[in-house]
Amino acid sequence: MKLRTSEPWMPAPEYGRSLSGLTVNLLVRDIETALAFQREVLGAEIVYSDPDFAVLRSRDAEWMLHADHTYQDHPLYGSLSGELTRGIGSELRLHGRDPDEAEQAAREHGYTVLDGASDKPHGLRETYIVDPDGYLWVPDVPSSD
Repeated sequence: MKLRTSEPWMPAPEYGRSLSGLTVNLLVRDIETALAFQREVLGAEIVYSDPDFAVLRSRDAEWMLHADHTYQDHPLYGSLSGELTRGIGSELRLHGRDPDEAEQAAREHGYTVLDGASDKPHGLRETYIVDPDGYLWVPDVPSSD
């Protein structure tokens, strides 16, 4: 079921054919709620959004959000009901997003910070933040050491 009442910024087949390499598509309960996290904490640019779908960009990365209701005919739809935690076992790393700024924004807006910004042995300064849909985001930059 689509909630969008206007034409999208680009026809879906055209957008789909434009994709290459690895893409990330996150299923979210509510697009507007998810966009707030993406913009406020991750500093992402909203390329396009409507009640069903959104495209975001930060640095060289671009990713998509689809609202749960758009997946009614998809094999995953049955797993979207209930209180299942999404994204368990995956880390969505946004390289180049200052982790200290992201952590501060997450705390200011009431999001869950699993681990505050710190320098790690693998050469990155990073923080672990859970978004409203349970996905774990890891904004990072090279550490100063």
